[in-house]
Amino acid sequence: MSGPVNSGGASVERVRAALLAAGHADSIAAFPAGTRTAADAAAAIGCTVAQIAKSIVFRGGDGRAVVVIASGANRVDARKVAAALGVTVGRADADWVRAATGFAIGGVAPLGHAAQDGGAPLLVFDRDLLDLHPIWAAAGSPSHVFRSEAGELARITGAVVADIRQDG
Repeated sequence: MSGPVNSGGASVERVRAALLAAGHADSIAAFPAGTRTAADAAAAIGCTVAQIAKSIVFRGGDGRAVVVIASGANRVDARKVAAALGVTVGRADADWVRAATGFAIGGVAPLGHAAQDGGAPLLVFDRDLLDLHPIWAAAGSPSHVFRSEAGELARITGAVVADIRQDG
């Protein structure tokens, strides 16, 4: 496994700064083979797919991004996300995700989002992640991730913890 890295572009640096500002260790690592999907990330890191904290982005009814930090093993139920936040949610395309979060799909981090006119994204944290140790999340690019503890990541993101797993 690769170790902490000092580069990766502006998006990765934004995540690094957000981690450090929150008192989190700089645990960003680069995987040249890529970590675009939860399965790719788990294979590169050597962990289970469930330990990957993937970021799924929806378009909130108020125009804000809704970022769901979900276990890589779970499918996200948009109705449960909407209920947890009290907002409607809809699909978001790649261009909108980049504009709303500052990250490209495959590298959307749970923190360090670029400031947007619509306001900071609303965040929901998959309750299932709390049973896993450690977890890994995207760090601003499709080839960078960072290691964290689920409770710590939920705390520093300020995300609403909820059951978002699609049943069946």
